[in-house]
Amino acid sequence: MTVLNSLARQPTKLDYASPTQFKFSIIKLPKVEYFCTAANVPGINLGTAEQITPLKDIPLPGDRLQYDTLSIQFLVDENLENYREIHGWLTGVGFPKNYEQFQVLQGAGTDRFPTTQNVGTNKELGETKKATQDDGGLYSDATLMILTSKNNANLEVRFRNIYPTALSGLDYNQQATDVDYLTATVSFEYAIYEFATVGSKATVETTT
Repeated sequence: MTVLNSLARQPTKLDYASPTQFKFSIIKLPKVEYFCTAANVPGINLGTAEQITPLKDIPLPGDRLQYDTLSIQFLVDENLENYREIHGWLTGVGFPKNYEQFQVLQGAGTDRFPTTQNVGTNKELGETKKATQDDGGLYSDATLMILTSKNNANLEVRFRNIYPTALSGLDYNQQATDVDYLTATVSFEYAIYEFATVGSKATVETTT
């Protein structure tokens, strides 16, 4: 419902959002989470449709929301453990050597769904046993926690069913004049992201 009272339309929070006040959490990548230095709230795009008329076409709201890519940046540890976490995930999804690489990734899904080993039902020839392996290893969930100026948790941006699509390379250089520690960037796709109050099971939708 649109608020028309001028006093009720005043903002209740006058502090600005700081780009340094955040914490990124991802279930499947604990070492990446620890060294994360940058993350983004992806943009969204509704697009438009057009109603054709003899004169100017009339723009109408689109009917399919598009989400931009989730990107995070992290410092790489000396043993490349956090880098290899993502490398192994991508290798499992793409299985460049053999199909067993994908099977290993699927088996890792027990850390996300510990009570399920497979999903779906095989109804062929009257069979009712479970037929397909759980795909929990393919996906993970992630949360971008927005902090206040006093570093208190204020708001959560929850990403559902994310998976990596790209990982940047590492450039070593003996001629570097100063030590700039290696960083890497990873891009994710996901099903959807939503806002939620901290610790709440329900998401929050703001309407006008």
